[in-house]
Amino acid sequence: MARLDIAGDEIAWGPAPARVAECDTLPKLLRRNASGHPADVAQREKEFGIWIEYDWAAVEDHVSAMAAAFAALGLGPGDVVALIGDNRPEWVWGEVAAHACRAMSLGVYRDALEDEIRHLFGHAEPKIVVAEDEEQVDKLLALGDAIPSVQVIVYTDDRGMRKYDDPRLIDIRALETSGREALIAHPDRWSQMVDATRGEDVAVLCTTSGTTSSPKLAMWTSAALLGHAETYLRADPRGPNDEYVAVLPLSWVMEQMYSVAWNFLARMRVNFVEEEATTMADLREIGPTFVLFSPRVWEQVAADIRARIMDTTRWKRAIYDWGVKKGMAAAELHRRSAAADALLFRHLRDRLGFSRLKSAATGGAAMGPDTFRFFEAMGVPLKQLYGQTEALGAHTIHKAGDVDNETVGYPMPGVTLTIRDPDAEGLGEILVRHPHMMTAYYRNEEASAESFTDDGWFQTGDAGYLTEGRQLVVVDRIKDLSTTSKGVRFSPQFIENKLKFSTYVAEAVILGKDRPYLAAMICIRFPILAKWAEERKISFTTYSDLASRKEVYDVLRQEVERVNATLPEHQRIAKFLLLYKELDADDGELTRTKKVRRGVIAEKYETIIETIYSGADHVDIDTVIHFQDGSKQRVVTTLAIETLKSAPEPEAHRAHGEAAE
Repeated sequence: MARLDIAGDEIAWGPAPARVAECDTLPKLLRRNASGHPADVAQREKEFGIWIEYDWAAVEDHVSAMAAAFAALGLGPGDVVALIGDNRPEWVWGEVAAHACRAMSLGVYRDALEDEIRHLFGHAEPKIVVAEDEEQVDKLLALGDAIPSVQVIVYTDDRGMRKYDDPRLIDIRALETSGREALIAHPDRWSQMVDATRGEDVAVLCTTSGTTSSPKLAMWTSAALLGHAETYLRADPRGPNDEYVAVLPLSWVMEQMYSVAWNFLARMRVNFVEEEATTMADLREIGPTFVLFSPRVWEQVAADIRARIMDTTRWKRAIYDWGVKKGMAAAELHRRSAAADALLFRHLRDRLGFSRLKSAATGGAAMGPDTFRFFEAMGVPLKQLYGQTEALGAHTIHKAGDVDNETVGYPMPGVTLTIRDPDAEGLGEILVRHPHMMTAYYRNEEASAESFTDDGWFQTGDAGYLTEGRQLVVVDRIKDLSTTSKGVRFSPQFIENKLKFSTYVAEAVILGKDRPYLAAMICIRFPILAKWAEERKISFTTYSDLASRKEVYDVLRQEVERVNATLPEHQRIAKFLLLYKELDADDGELTRTKKVRRGVIAEKYETIIETIYSGADHVDIDTVIHFQDGSKQRVVTTLAIETLKSAPEPEAHRAHGEAAE
């Protein structure tokens, strides 16, 4: 059996990046960058189709003005500034301005509902909120007296704001003007504020993923944030010539690391896309040297490529199929196919904006090996990350030239991993510790104590093992590892990821715990299947209608059969159905980082699940879907339950058939 622990210091990582020792906070780094590199581009933002650049001098001007204004509004040590909206430079400015006041920043996901905001604000009690636009301001004003701590709401986009007269509202331009006036009156004020910041102060409250309950708030000190950023830079170096496009939410732990910590520490240029719909076009314009996407985004990119190929000529489809087969075969041997690259993948990289990539990463959830190999074959230098909000994000990563798509790599410098209570195959709970962990959960001493062992190990709740080559393999959440009633162990996440490599599968939930066989509830990838159906003149009206079509079931059956062919016989999917709606974070079915909340799924779809295992061949649905805008839609449909030939015959189905005979 392989050793059950490993330290990052055993791995030959690169040297630590140079940093002035006294720069232990973001405001201090900002002052250093603005002084030493005032004209260097720090950030770009695309607005109305035009890229707007901010050099380090401009960033300091905005941040210092906001900080002076915040201080004049009474913001001080121990207070909280919440930020909500899309990724924008103003978010980062507001965050660093809060730290300059020795206050804490709290990022909120842009699509958070009012109930989620009420919970977070009731817990953290922010004094000031930086809200991007009318949509976010509407949520805050609708909450009224439910968020009594909020004294000031700063909005950054003034479109649609004239109709409001709430005294708490202030335009960011007016806020900065008042701050600049304060700095003119007291020229040393900014430097004094920066000098007063301390590395040991808690600077960031970061929400956890909340797969089992409401998110908790991890407390990060400035020293921990920057210390772990330095550790990460040793494992995956960045510098002032690197271009990064911020795609994932700034409220997420890893985007905090890249768009904030690395931006200020390594002076890596950060680019903010105009809107989600323009992301891929904006990527191509920038030509980033580094990207971070969640597995969901990588899966979507791969699905979009295959969907576009469906629209091309038969000759081009043949070239694509040949190139992918050739490239994937080479990737299995950790090689590249020169022929496939010349005829296919070079053009795909250019089309996607990936031509200049020196490094790419995925994290936040597991990625299926098929998706990983596809991008490897394309020549994308993809690495998997693994970590937790409590551990300041990623703490393992692949080494360049030593990438095993079934693992998440090695621990970073200073990080130690161990496997607790391993079974005969070395599988147990992953524990981690390093010098830059979270301080605790904010105002939650009980949960803080439960998360760490007495000797300082963070208990991840993930099951994994170390390979003979000393790399970490993450299998699933311990609580999600399941066993059928026949004693067959399986990982739902592993099978779900295989299904999601399909062009047509947006989400999947594997069932089977304490059941005689495995089954799947699948959400179709609606835009692609809608196009597919239109090309074949298959009529439909809604998502639910399309998902119920026999032709669509036939396509998905082939996809499930393909996955079954790669699985051990008793881990194959015996039955599946296509859900009448997509899983949605607004309905509590997914976390804001798009992880499945299995407990919610089990409760909400209990009737469907019981029917799948009853031996019936369909489920009748009559329900109402509630949308975020308050509208409703009644769904009346019948979901077919498909039984697959490639799986062991389900006991319940066999008994049903025998009784019928």
